[in-house]
Amino acid sequence: MYSTIELKTEGRLARLTLNRPTAMNAMDDVMMNELADAFEALKSDNDVQVLIIQGEGRAFSAGGDIKKMVDPDSPMDIGKVMVDVSRLAKALYELPQITIATIHGAAAGLGFSMALGCDVIVAEENSKLAMNFIGIGLVPDGAGHFFLKERIGIPQAKQLIWSGEVMNAEAAKDKGLVDQVVPDGAVGQAAEALAQKFLSAPIAAMLASKKILHEQKIAELENVLRMESEMQVAMRQTEDHLEGIKAFVEKRKPEFKGK
Repeated sequence: MYSTIELKTEGRLARLTLNRPTAMNAMDDVMMNELADAFEALKSDNDVQVLIIQGEGRAFSAGGDIKKMVDPDSPMDIGKVMVDVSRLAKALYELPQITIATIHGAAAGLGFSMALGCDVIVAEENSKLAMNFIGIGLVPDGAGHFFLKERIGIPQAKQLIWSGEVMNAEAAKDKGLVDQVVPDGAVGQAAEALAQKFLSAPIAAMLASKKILHEQKIAELENVLRMESEMQVAMRQTEDHLEGIKAFVEKRKPEFKGK
């Protein structure tokens, strides 16, 4: 059914796997569309109560696929892409399941935004987490502004967005961005144990509380997604973004000019 992700269900537990391991699960336009479709399908699944989101291979997700952004033969349509990015973020936030993000390797950019949209984040101690859109002159998307504000408040969110700081799991946990840190190689086992703990609890009541807390924020989330889409389209036209992309491809430090 999907070419870049896998979605498997076992009773009340589902697992969604990002499955572009050769690209460190970087999200191209196909994956963004498939993630949005999968989350929207799960919204109407009344049997699944816990969802584990994981990455195949060496990383959770390196974020948006920068190489695809500059592919002259098949360039990404930023307007269309932002529609799917907004769809996946909104559907993720509205899911009637407890969502667990399991991070190993890297969780950067849009990959980090998606992890932050989950109810619980478990990360291996040497994983690298970064809201690093600033490095190529872009703003966070996938509701990155919203999810950061929800977790750490506006002042800290601004500092993290502006710096693009790369954090290990302990540093991220100290900031309130990660809920549980585990040894390298143990994130799958930890997530499974957590899922089983939830499934053996009065989870209907837990999900009712999630619904109460989330539904009152939907209008704000929709507004953030609209603004992120507009700003991202605008930022893609800036000289700084073009320089950031060029520097990334050429593996050098960018020279930004504020334009």
